[in-house]
Amino acid sequence: MNIENIKSVYFVGAGGIGMSALIRYFLSKGKTVAGYDRTPSELTERLIVEGAQIHYEENVDLIPQACKDKDTTLVVFTPAIPHDHRELAYFRQNGFEIHKRAQVLGLITRGSKALCVAGTHGKTTTSTMTAHLLHQSHVGCTAFLGGISKNYGTNLLLSADSPYTVIEADEFDRSFHWLSPYMSVITATDPDHLDIYGTKEAYLESFRHYTTLIQPGGALIIHTGLEMKPDVQPGVRTYTYSRTEGDFHAENIRIGGGEIIIDFVAPDTRINDIRLGVPVSINIENGVAAMALAHLNGATDEEIRQGMASFGGVDRRFDFRLKTDRLVLLSDYAHHPAEIAQSVKSIRELYSDRKITAIFQPHLYTRTRDFYKYFADSLSLLDEVILTEIYPAREEPIPGVSSQLIYDNLRPGIEKYICPKKDLLNFLATKSFQVVIVLGAGDLDNYIPEIIKILH
Repeated sequence: MNIENIKSVYFVGAGGIGMSALIRYFLSKGKTVAGYDRTPSELTERLIVEGAQIHYEENVDLIPQACKDKDTTLVVFTPAIPHDHRELAYFRQNGFEIHKRAQVLGLITRGSKALCVAGTHGKTTTSTMTAHLLHQSHVGCTAFLGGISKNYGTNLLLSADSPYTVIEADEFDRSFHWLSPYMSVITATDPDHLDIYGTKEAYLESFRHYTTLIQPGGALIIHTGLEMKPDVQPGVRTYTYSRTEGDFHAENIRIGGGEIIIDFVAPDTRINDIRLGVPVSINIENGVAAMALAHLNGATDEEIRQGMASFGGVDRRFDFRLKTDRLVLLSDYAHHPAEIAQSVKSIRELYSDRKITAIFQPHLYTRTRDFYKYFADSLSLLDEVILTEIYPAREEPIPGVSSQLIYDNLRPGIEKYICPKKDLLNFLATKSFQVVIVLGAGDLDNYIPEIIKILH
């Protein structure tokens, strides 16, 4: 199907962050856009205001008439949607063109120079940072992001004339295999999504295959020390990066007074005194990767310096929601043990003299089953942990798998509680806190306005 010829696009799973960027893209092209999602959210409500027709009941009768012509309608679905979903079954039975989100993203971006950021963690911040660096420079870019940029209030940036598209390359369900990267960063390959991959070896193999898709003339920028071994085509340059070593790295790191200032070192330049707009230590590494991509694609040293200083961050990525002398409250999407450990270490650097509490909502039964001991190790770096029940997303419960597995493996002496989500606000009202971080990829973030009212 030629994307230019379609008149309407229907999204099954319209409320996902990756899906919403495509919804905004098709709205910008003047297409009729509609879709289904299981529950309303701030994001779906915003999409409705922007022109999308979204409903929340699995009901074929609610599909708009404009989306029932199979010759002019494209159906896009997320792999998180169950195979027996009634609306998806209707489209299948009636011969509609049906694509996964990643396939459509691959089609849209095939004619551009795709700058992709892949990895178990760090990819949303790094890709959003890269998009900001290029967008505010003379280079420009289009961008499909996995989070809402605080600089722009959206996860889609459009450019009429830049050849570059920044993409967050998601490994879930091997989605990133649909892309044709011109250049790519790989941030990390700690095993995840074992419900899809089965083994660590299969997960690493998926990343190896992804590196074969990078186009000749392009480049791979890979974090030092990863277990996975890249396999690039002839004509693809390979660079390494990390916080303090590799072809791209930082030197002269200064942390203090609420600021982080670094010097950026590249094979052919050095940019001194770069101030991080979001001064948390994990952003040194994310920033090095983003600056490497921006530098290799023509952003000037001064544009990079200004862009890093003006970067406002991403919703739910080390996101300060309340900051007073008495109380700090952050939200962080971290939902893998390695991400949580990194997040906690960054907070410790900023608030070494304060008690740090996490409210953690585990995401997926399979991930909890596979990694509960590692979750307990990471959460044990905190002073206090409050666990809610598992957020199931696309999964059915697994017997014997609950937050209790993590709770039982936390280090002796840590203050720890299990609290059902429905009782959380009342429980928090009985306690006092200094630094609180709400962790996880589920729906706990929706509670933050209420949590602020209780704690403030």
